[in-house]
Amino acid sequence: MSVQNITAVYNLATITDIGQGTNWYASANSFAQILSERYEVSKLQIHGVIAALSPRNRWERNMQDAENMVKVYAAGGDYSDLLEVKVCTFTANKIKAAKILTLPVDQRSDSEIKAILSGPKMIEFYHCIQELDDLCIDGHAYSIWAGDRITLANVPSIGKKLRKAIKADYLQAAEEVGVPPYVLQAITWVTWRRIHGVWSLSNTSRTTIQPLNYYVPLHSCR
Repeated sequence: MSVQNITAVYNLATITDIGQGTNWYASANSFAQILSERYEVSKLQIHGVIAALSPRNRWERNMQDAENMVKVYAAGGDYSDLLEVKVCTFTANKIKAAKILTLPVDQRSDSEIKAILSGPKMIEFYHCIQELDDLCIDGHAYSIWAGDRITLANVPSIGKKLRKAIKADYLQAAEEVGVPPYVLQAITWVTWRRIHGVWSLSNTSRTTIQPLNYYVPLHSCR
């Protein structure tokens, strides 16, 4: 379990892997910018809503769910109206998204949004889609770090101490290869899934890779 395992996967990346990984979080950030401008909602809130709605949700549906909730809010919907919006994640996460959107104007800060998100993985994803120097430590990132293909069901609980150790190795690896940590995570994730034949659950032709919403199995829409 080491920096070498991470850089070894990075060195197996094809030009396509590098392109997909480099652009992934940038594209997510651009999507947030578009929603912010279209619906006149702060970009920080948009990032928070996207992150809140991400657990066990395909990226395409994550985007759709985020826009649907933002659209209701922008049209004058209140907290109870937002809870009526159908999303494909847990009800608790929809509540988080609704709380972020209905924050009072003077409380729409990064710290308030992160306090609502609360979970380390969601906060990491929130940081990454802002293209900040962070990375999302999930089951795939753990497998890459461990140098072994581990089914997500068998990934151990990633507590504070283990998360800190994994993140430190990714940060060192990112410095060694000369890319931001969130880009390294995305490139190695794309490469790892290609190597091990893990493809999009929504595409039976096996031509696209399921984007970085890292939670499986998928949750039912509600």
